[in-house]
Amino acid sequence: MAGDPVPSVLSLDKPEKLQTLLKQDRGDDCLGCKIVGGGAFLGLGAYSYISGQAQLEKQRALILASNSRFGMRSRSIAITATSLVFVWLGIYRLAK
Repeated sequence: MAGDPVPSVLSLDKPEKLQTLLKQDRGDDCLGCKIVGGGAFLGLGAYSYISGQAQLEKQRALILASNSRFGMRSRSIAITATSLVFVWLGIYRLAK
């Protein structure tokens, strides 16, 4: 710490390259961490889809009777999109 040179203002003014920063920031996760993390997101995606669609079917009559502008189709799309995001995060976690 005491022997570190003080950087010049010119060197601090230049932005660093994004690729260099990403390489430095990349953490080295162990294989087990990747499997557990990816599996958690994949499981969360599957659970949110299955339970969300089940709850939607349970509440079908109430939703249709409410005359809400968010009907069954839009709610089903929202549940599916949320689940797909979780699945994508799981795949990304496993791959990176």
